[in-house]
Amino acid sequence: MSGAVATSQLRTGEVPKRPRFRGYLHTFTVAAAIPACVFLIIAARPAAARVGAAIYGASVLALFGTSASYHRLAHTVRSRQIMRRLDHSMIFVLIAGTYTPICLLALPRAWGIPVLCVVWTGAVLGVVLKTAAFDRFPLLRHALYPILGWTAIVAMPVLYQRLSTAQFVFMIAGGAMYTLGIPVLLRKRPDPWPMTFGYHEVWHTFTVVAGVCHFVLIGLLVVAAT
Repeated sequence: MSGAVATSQLRTGEVPKRPRFRGYLHTFTVAAAIPACVFLIIAARPAAARVGAAIYGASVLALFGTSASYHRLAHTVRSRQIMRRLDHSMIFVLIAGTYTPICLLALPRAWGIPVLCVVWTGAVLGVVLKTAAFDRFPLLRHALYPILGWTAIVAMPVLYQRLSTAQFVFMIAGGAMYTLGIPVLLRKRPDPWPMTFGYHEVWHTFTVVAGVCHFVLIGLLVVAAT
């Protein structure tokens, strides 16, 4: 649930009715991600790859687990208010978590460390804004997602040189899927079956496809580092 309508409903104490399939995509995704992330961490060598895989895996489970809990288990006004803030905050965590193995494994230290510091600083700022000032600075809060997500643009020439074709394609494809999903969420269109599978489910579909692309990317990086 997102947008001004949902916010006003929560403020007035009304619990908005959700489409029937709300949250199912992320529930299935986190169920599949648990063994996949565990396998990725176990398979990772050397230490830098394992650390990167562990941080990335934790961020994946945090995002999809929180989203599934928010959309499937939060049934009261208070629980939805709390979980909504956490849900939005975890997007920043996933962005930074995804960048971590890329910076550790794909970029030289001269690039990787500065990019990693910038991304995690931005993620912390985003989490603070989402949790402590949810209804303030809306433009900044929303703009931070794509800005943080596309921080890699500054290092794109280096990444293009150091990544394989498959790695580069999956990196760009994942970022594109996340970005293309944003207008769906903001415009609330397309909204094919509002009572069962609405615009928010379309948005979740984009995030799942993007997540799969980036999981393949990280997997390829781990394999290359082993």
